Amino acid sequence: MKRKTAKEIIAESFREIAANKSADKITIKDIVNNCDYSSATFYGNFKDKYDLMAWDYAVHMKEIISRRYEWRKTFFDCAKYFWDNREYLKNLFQHTSGHESFVRYIAVTNIEILGKEIMRNTGKDELDKDIKILIHIYCYGIVETVCEWILGWIKASPDDMGRIFEASLPDALRKYLC
Repeated sequence: MKRKTAKEIIAESFREIAANKSADKITIKDIVNNCDYSSATFYGNFKDKYDLMAWDYAVHMKEIISRRYEWRKTFFDCAKYFWDNREYLKNLFQHTSGHESFVRYIAVTNIEILGKEIMRNTGKDELDKDIKILIHIYCYGIVETVCEWILGWIKASPDDMGRIFEASLPDALRKYLC
């Protein structure tokens, strides 16, 4: 039986509170009181609540990517994750003073995950310059589009978004993933 780590428990606590409270109004004290931890435990795992939000996102994306099935399914699973967690994500996008930093962190996390996956598939320990730039363009575009979708500015189903994530993947990246 796998026991939850302090990080996982703290993240769950934050998510519970964020279901009913704006992210910018949640304090470290709220988070630790909700899970019966100390502030020292929080700061031993995260530097601030934005670090916590970013870590939580990265864990979920890495879990989806690590399933190692065809990329088409990965795109659909990512879209489903975003859709299933849209109220939580909307809270983060709308109610964090570090909105741009959080969005940037999401893009950087996606860049890192995609880059590692391409290196794993090619057997290389470094990406060439053009591939790195394509990964950046693709990930930043996807993240901004997901933000607009979560905020309701783009009307589409999770299946539509999964299909669009796949269709928008540049051919130069597709050959390493699909």
